[in-house]
Amino acid sequence: MTALDDDDLDLVAALQHAPRAPLSLLAEVLGVSASTAGRRLARLESDRLLRVIGQLDWSVSGEGHPWHVWVTAEPGRAPEVARRLADLPETSHVAVTAGQWDVYCSVQPSRRDRTTELLGRTVPALPGVRSARSDLILSAGTKSDSWRLPRLSEDQVRRLARHTAQEGTPGSAPRTGALTEDELRILRLLAADARMTAAQVARELGIGQSTAYRLTQSLLQRGLVRPRVEIEPGLLGYALEVAIGLTVAPSAMREVADTLARHPSARYVTTTAGTSCVVHVAVFRDEEGLTAFLTRDLADLPGVTSFDVSVVLDALRRHWLDREDGRLAGLEKPTNGDA
Repeated sequence: MTALDDDDLDLVAALQHAPRAPLSLLAEVLGVSASTAGRRLARLESDRLLRVIGQLDWSVSGEGHPWHVWVTAEPGRAPEVARRLADLPETSHVAVTAGQWDVYCSVQPSRRDRTTELLGRTVPALPGVRSARSDLILSAGTKSDSWRLPRLSEDQVRRLARHTAQEGTPGSAPRTGALTEDELRILRLLAADARMTAAQVARELGIGQSTAYRLTQSLLQRGLVRPRVEIEPGLLGYALEVAIGLTVAPSAMREVADTLARHPSARYVTTTAGTSCVVHVAVFRDEEGLTAFLTRDLADLPGVTSFDVSVVLDALRRHWLDREDGRLAGLEKPTNGDA
């Protein structure tokens, strides 16, 4: 996998804090010229290593909440099964794993009436699938757009946060009301490129710039689209990724999920209506970090009765973006269909 140097990593960290920040601000915060920051970002994008996309809220990415799906494959067929799962339009995340399960994926049916067909027939009937278990996601304590590479100083983070605050805090405005056609069209654009400016949106859609700005800000402030940096954790020095399913006493589910969501390893923490009451998808630099987490941090949590660990061997899709050897493909998911 292509290595990123320190300047690349600083730029990624800055974008994680302020994905839509102009190049001038990114350059100022990082102490480089705007042209240097622009060239670096363009290279990462052209090499298909990084993309700033829009993570859609569950309310607009499908009907109902997503599901965790854990698959046991026939011997030697896990990569084939994962590829077939990634070909399904409803799968947002697919990975070949080692551990109790051979493949882990996340799906969200585009319509509720597709759930039975998808989970009850389509996935179990895929060639190479021996068995599959599905857990309905009830809530997400944190999503992967919240994970940050710890490289910036407090002052740098504060300066970037001011720009993010100016754009509006996700969830600060109500999510009520049906979306207009223009809002849906803007969502499609931001899902593919969350750094699009109001001027770019206006030109693309043939609407007034003031209208484009107002609608874009509304979508951002309502949390219907959340800008995020899409890049493989391995490129950032986190070679070990795991999905941990925890069995937790009902009275402790919320406390366990909230505690894990604050852990620096957390990329995606959910509560579920399934065997694994809480699922913790996490990244670590190495096996020592995972060992410390399992034997110290997780062991100290009250209410956890058991857990199983699935180690990611190969991620084929994240947030509806296919990838190979760490490089990104095209955005597959339409706006009416978040992980």
